Amino acid sequence: MNETVQKMIVIPLDGSDNALKPLNYLDLVFGPKHNLKITLLYVLPRLPPILVEESQKSDETLRQLKNLEGRNVEMAQNLLTAGKKRLIVMGFAEKTLEAVSKKIEIGIARDIVNWSERKQADAVIISTRGRGKLAGFFLGETANKVLEYSRSCPVWMIKGTVKEKHAVLAIDNSKNSLRAVDHAGFMLSGTDMKVTIFHSKRDLKRFLPQELADEFPELQKFWQRKAGKVILPFIQKAKDMLLEAGLGEGQITTKLVDGSRSAAADILDEMKSSKAGSLFIGLHGYSSVKDFTMGSVTRKVLNQAEDMAVC
Repeated sequence: MNETVQKMIVIPLDGSDNALKPLNYLDLVFGPKHNLKITLLYVLPRLPPILVEESQKSDETLRQLKNLEGRNVEMAQNLLTAGKKRLIVMGFAEKTLEAVSKKIEIGIARDIVNWSERKQADAVIISTRGRGKLAGFFLGETANKVLEYSRSCPVWMIKGTVKEKHAVLAIDNSKNSLRAVDHAGFMLSGTDMKVTIFHSKRDLKRFLPQELADEFPELQKFWQRKAGKVILPFIQKAKDMLLEAGLGEGQITTKLVDGSRSAAADILDEMKSSKAGSLFIGLHGYSSVKDFTMGSVTRKVLNQAEDMAVC
């Protein structure tokens, strides 16, 4: 049972209110009594090269540049201190909190990933812009790059404001899907989160034009029955993994539905109908194409998700 194992979570900050949303999410899902180590990470942005070059020619520019660097560090410390205070007010113990600011080495997103993976973090939770405008670094691009660059550390994308504790675990018969199950089991053990193991059976219309599929309704029924039989062992495997991780029987439900032409739409419909706030999904499914960073279903879900966390 994993609830006694400390979980390390990294939350990158950028100075915007949006970047603080993962703090509220931590309180919602885990609460201050959970065994967490929380690192607030701020990567100092790189100064424009033209200013650096000019400072080598002008003492006045050099003086102003040093002042700017000092203010940059000061602002980072203020942001990190404010983040820690916010967590302490929520009830998190100060000894479980760490604030880190570091100079940029390669790029903000890649530095976040490299630092988190070196520290063997269990998750990076980062907020990304929804449909509104927002000042800060995480305007979607940085958050998406964190997801793209990460190879061993799971990334939780906060899209909007998460209010519900229920989680959906969207699975298929792929290895990446079972990796998502394993991560969900580890992270949610020791919480009171309800989890729905969900699968949308692939519709024949995902392979054929609708006109053709409609001409063969019996073939469609046969396909749906066959697809259901294929996925059932994976649903049971997912449930067994969650139970083994420490979740209770009463926390877990399973749901198998006849899918539409869009698996992403089916997943998002389930999130809405079940009032779920967190989604766990593999980066690639059974139709993974190595030339793409994300599978098409995952990409569509991330693009359309609102007011949820997508892991």
